Amino acid sequence: MSSVIEQSVQARMVASAPRMETLPALLSYDRQYPFAVRMAFPAPATLEGTEVSWEFSRELLTTGVDSPAGQGDVRVRPFGYERTVLEFHAPEGIAMVHVRTEELRLFLQRAQELVPLGDEHRYLDLERGLTDLLGGPC
Repeated sequence: MSSVIEQSVQARMVASAPRMETLPALLSYDRQYPFAVRMAFPAPATLEGTEVSWEFSRELLTTGVDSPAGQGDVRVRPFGYERTVLEFHAPEGIAMVHVRTEELRLFLQRAQELVPLGDEHRYLDLERGLTDLLGGPC
């Protein structure tokens, strides 16, 4: 069984114009980093012309599909029955994207099958973490 889950989703960028631009995005979850999910936007979809990715807690995404969650750089909340809004706060401004809630639930279900909620600590490699923290092998 693979230790990484990736799922392409269509995100709709909320802009001041009445039409929302559809952007490809990639959600990923890695069992080696069991508390985090990653959402990446390819270079053509960003103002900088480089890939932009955000890492945030799986718990934030899990909570945010049903009720507003987050107070920091990433916030997630339901928008009607079919969409979830993800807000990404940066010094340059705020990016808001809509993603179909069904796609997020599918991704979270796959992550749950890989690492059950509440069992994340069992997948942490503390030795590797300490080695990284201390700058290499001791």
